Amino acid sequence: MSRSSRHEARLLSVDEADLVARSHHPRLAEADDGGLAELVARLRESRDRARHISRRQRRELRGKADPSGARAATDNTGTRRKAAVLAAAVKRASKESERRRNARARGRLVTSSRRALAMKQAAGDPGPARPSTREAHDGMRPVPNDGLAPSGALDSAGHEIARRRGGGPR
Repeated sequence: MSRSSRHEARLLSVDEADLVARSHHPRLAEADDGGLAELVARLRESRDRARHISRRQRRELRGKADPSGARAATDNTGTRRKAAVLAAAVKRASKESERRRNARARGRLVTSSRRALAMKQAAGDPGPARPSTREAHDGMRPVPNDGLAPSGALDSAGHEIARRRGGGPR
């Protein structure tokens, strides 16, 4: 579900709202790689902190934890929504980081492929080592197996014992 910037700003502190605003499209594309990595790290810290607070408030609501402030938490929906907004920002920034990494890898692959093609073309024609056609010509030639007896006697010797045990031929 998409949220408006106004709705996000209402849930977040000023610093967190600035981080989330930097994770949206026009400003995200302008960030350099180092700035993007720093943005992802700071967003993750904020998201983890909001998750931790939300879980603590939920435990206070159920009575499993002592109140951390002057009074016990009565609701944690705001903190949960804040964590969801920060998680979406982390997802956007991480996706952009992954997209950039894949683009760099694709560029390196193209460069190395072009260099390999240039090297192959510079090497020239491989010459007579390769046939000019893909014909089989004479085809396969039989290779004699010296391990077998010429009459096939070794093959039938194994069946002799089985025939004696089985009571004769079938």
